[in-house]
Amino acid sequence: VAYRIRQKIKQLLFVFISWPKEPCTPFNIVLISSYGSRHPRATKRPNITCVSEFHLMGFSEVPELQPILFSLLVSMYLGTVLGNMLIILAISSDYHLHTPMYFFLYNLALDDIGFSSTTVPKMIVNIQTQSRVISYVGCLTQMSLFLLFGSMDDMLLTVMAYDRFVAICHPLHYTVIMNPRLCVLLLFVCFFISLFNVLLHNLIVLQSSCFKDVEISNFLCHPSEVLNLSCFDILIKNIITYFIGSIFGFFPISGIFFSYYKIVSSVLKIPSASGRYKAFSTCGSHLSVVCLFYGTGTGVYLGSSVSHSPSKGMVATFMYAVVTPMLNPFIYSLRNRDINRALKMLHFR
Repeated sequence: VAYRIRQKIKQLLFVFISWPKEPCTPFNIVLISSYGSRHPRATKRPNITCVSEFHLMGFSEVPELQPILFSLLVSMYLGTVLGNMLIILAISSDYHLHTPMYFFLYNLALDDIGFSSTTVPKMIVNIQTQSRVISYVGCLTQMSLFLLFGSMDDMLLTVMAYDRFVAICHPLHYTVIMNPRLCVLLLFVCFFISLFNVLLHNLIVLQSSCFKDVEISNFLCHPSEVLNLSCFDILIKNIITYFIGSIFGFFPISGIFFSYYKIVSSVLKIPSASGRYKAFSTCGSHLSVVCLFYGTGTGVYLGSSVSHSPSKGMVATFMYAVVTPMLNPFIYSLRNRDINRALKMLHFR
């Protein structure tokens, strides 16, 4: 018995001494072995892999398609930045557009530039350098910015639905309800909720000292993908995913649905067809963006815990992270006379 106790003490001391005291190098594997054990199977323990970099998935490994993908991404990124910059300049240069509706649209355009800049430049660099490696710190940084701008987009679309609800259902009290102080307060609330989402994800990822793999099944460090690679229990992962999905998916969508339910009820009471058309036209562009953003974003987030299909996940992520920010300025300006007038005035200056 004394001999066995001494052997156990030696084993514990060996594990304690051999435990890494510094950050791990790439693919450094720490094996917890059973010191002094006579049975060969007793030396097998689960491997803990500490990584300092991850590998992102590319859209295609075919060399002939790389120039096409490069040109497509550069064109889409320039279209996103220039389109949203035009919206920002048009709103800031025309004092007629200094209203709550365009205040939130202005901030949405700023957010879309940041949202697209978080992912697309890295994709362009990866294609140009033919490298899919991203450092651990770079992955956390990209994930944090992606969450911040994505959550801001999420919250701003909800606030814009509330703004449309007040404008159509309470037109006489619109300027009193949507006063500048409330608009700024709503913007700060959106920011702090988004910041809470970032801190929550970072806390979860940093608590995990090991990862099962370094291959991320997406073209960016998507939060759900990074969480899937961590060594957390599957049940805990699903609880976290559904909790965050309910906060940034279910509740905002419920608020938007409630706002549009009230809007439709009020619009149907308008006697003239032209009045109904005008009321619906102000909401059409917002509804298009909501369907595109929430339809793909919520599907990726909640679907990651049910079934894991890398190709479908990449397409859906590409739609709401790259395509939606590019289409937003065109959707909001095509049928908006005020924006078109401001853009024409900006052109002739």
